[in-house]
Amino acid sequence: MSTQQGQDAKFFQRGKIEEFRTELQAAETKDKKYQKRKTVLKKIVANITMGNDMSPLFHDVIQCIGTPLLEIKKMVYLFLVSYGRSKPDQIHLVIPSFLQDCSDRNPLIRALAIRTMSYIPIPVVTEALGDQLRHCLKDRDPYVRKTAAICVAKVYTADPRKAERKGFVELLRDMLIDENATVVSNAVAALSEIGDRQDGVIFKLNLTIANKLLGALGESSEWGQIYILDSLLRYVPEQHADAEMMAERVIVQLQHANSAVVLTTIKVLLYLMNYIGDRRLIDYICRKMGPPLVTLLSSGPEVQYVALRNILLIIQRRPTVLKNDVKAFFCKYNDPIYVKLAKLEIMYRLAREENAREVLAELEEYASEVDVDFVRKAVRSIGRLAIKVEPAADKCIESLLKLIETKVTYVVQEAVIVTKDIFRRYPGKYEGIIPTLCENLDALDEPEAKAAMVWILGQFADKIDNADELLDDLVYSFLDEPAEVQLALLTAVVKLFIYKSQSEVTKALVHKVLKWATEDIDNPDLRDRGFMYWRMLAMNPAVAAEIVLAEKPAITTDSDRMDRGALDQLLLHTGTLGSIYHKNPETFIRNAAGRALIDSPALNANSRAVLVTLARPQLPAMAISVSGPGPVEPTRPSQPSEPANNVPLPTIMESSRSDERDLLDIEGDDGAGGDSGDGYPDGDDDGPVTKAADPYASLGGAFGGYVTDVPQPVVGGSRGGDLDDLLF
Repeated sequence: MSTQQGQDAKFFQRGKIEEFRTELQAAETKDKKYQKRKTVLKKIVANITMGNDMSPLFHDVIQCIGTPLLEIKKMVYLFLVSYGRSKPDQIHLVIPSFLQDCSDRNPLIRALAIRTMSYIPIPVVTEALGDQLRHCLKDRDPYVRKTAAICVAKVYTADPRKAERKGFVELLRDMLIDENATVVSNAVAALSEIGDRQDGVIFKLNLTIANKLLGALGESSEWGQIYILDSLLRYVPEQHADAEMMAERVIVQLQHANSAVVLTTIKVLLYLMNYIGDRRLIDYICRKMGPPLVTLLSSGPEVQYVALRNILLIIQRRPTVLKNDVKAFFCKYNDPIYVKLAKLEIMYRLAREENAREVLAELEEYASEVDVDFVRKAVRSIGRLAIKVEPAADKCIESLLKLIETKVTYVVQEAVIVTKDIFRRYPGKYEGIIPTLCENLDALDEPEAKAAMVWILGQFADKIDNADELLDDLVYSFLDEPAEVQLALLTAVVKLFIYKSQSEVTKALVHKVLKWATEDIDNPDLRDRGFMYWRMLAMNPAVAAEIVLAEKPAITTDSDRMDRGALDQLLLHTGTLGSIYHKNPETFIRNAAGRALIDSPALNANSRAVLVTLARPQLPAMAISVSGPGPVEPTRPSQPSEPANNVPLPTIMESSRSDERDLLDIEGDDGAGGDSGDGYPDGDDDGPVTKAADPYASLGGAFGGYVTDVPQPVVGGSRGGDLDDLLF
């Protein structure tokens, strides 16, 4: 094999069209074993691979399509795949050969012909393909059937309504119970691709077919296993026992060597856990999911990063999965920066009172690294750890003071930023470090750090003897500062005036700043705030003091957890690009259909409370009735959503075995399954569960820098323990 590949390398040389044409014509006379044609076609295919335009040879190449040699047919068909759609006026010349090959005795040739035709979305080809594809879907050879299954997805992409009218979707449905596992996995792949389109059919499974798909799992390739496992998300358990049985059959796939199979298995388990009522089984599944996730961290950096981004979602939903494995996420010296940053975030998420000392020691080591971005994140994580784990706050403050003593500019600035949040988290507890912060005032040159220091000076102006002098120095460059610093300076000077209203220096300072803010500044936010302060101070200084010096709410990091509904929705995309971007695929992939939990009697109450309806805006123009032997699905207890504008909902009309549900529903809208959404089963959160809107409408960049994790004010009581699984 390697020798043959080495010999073929000589064909990858740029050739001329006329030379190839001459060689093809010469090969027609004396070429009994077709060696000359094979050589010329290899050169042509090599030039296509290199990006050279070989379309002028279309008429000459198709003359070789009748050659009985399979290797030559493959190259001719490859040429047609590349240039067939660009030659609509000549493609009719090869259709007779296509039809002849579709009836060939060799299954490889039959499959090759049907596959090539599906790659040429020209009306004359697709029209000829219809009957041949129907025959190949029922072919006696499994290789032909599995190829035809993928061809249906290609035909559906070219003309969805025609594919439905010709009954190809029904034939695909019947292939789900094929005796060959490869045929089953290809049929599932084709139906999944069709079902993932916004204008596609709704692909749903019942328990019987889901069990048959699981039976084919062991005989399928890794690629087929991923598609079969992913299709299980289209099965909606109606009883807790169904979901529990399914989870017990799927969980063995966690031992698979392929990382994609492992992640897809975890996705299915996370989905089924929303429908499982046995809490001990959920605990068992969580314990089983931990080791495979940790094992993924021994792969290459790219696989590690994919695993880390998925783990970041999983531990927000199921914290107990990795609660004892924080050491597995300690950074290695040779980890790429993107892996280190992802591990750093997960370390913080897994931090709790029992492991806070270990995590803090690790973060202190990271703060002395050479990578500036990594050091910044490490210092900020120390501050966030102090806010999250109260018993570790004293040690974190000591660590931050040591870092400030290093006088490294970017370290000092990050320390000041997180110290401001610590002051708000623990009011009146750590004001003793303010003099140390003031000593490093000249080292602050970044807007966020300077604004944080200005806030500290204003908030504690009554405890800082020379606060007026420090603020006066900062105000000197007021007009040149960014808006963030100007807003902080304006508020800080007003606080200073309220604390020291009798000081002439303070009066002059506040008058100067208010005059600049209202007369010399173009920023409307700053100007409006200046007018508001000025009028309050002029009309009623006492009221101004109550407003400006009002008690600030304590802050917490509990609010950095993603919205519950949005999180469950994202977990349905575990192992995909959406789980890396932390965005739903429909927000960045055209025509992609969204996913969400679907209501059923087995769905946990808290999950049902945050269901999000997924709209399917592109409805078929006419009803589609697909006949078949599948059973009729009984009416569900939940109310189906009404379709907009009274558009008729196409559905499969089943005629027998009414004691089971449909294998596949073909609908123009979600129907009963349309009221799907996100939620946590039996959540442990205090406070009510609210209806989620579109959680990703305003999501920022793909990788985000974890800016959503900035501490936020507490609304109501804090959550009862970060360590408990949110299920309980």
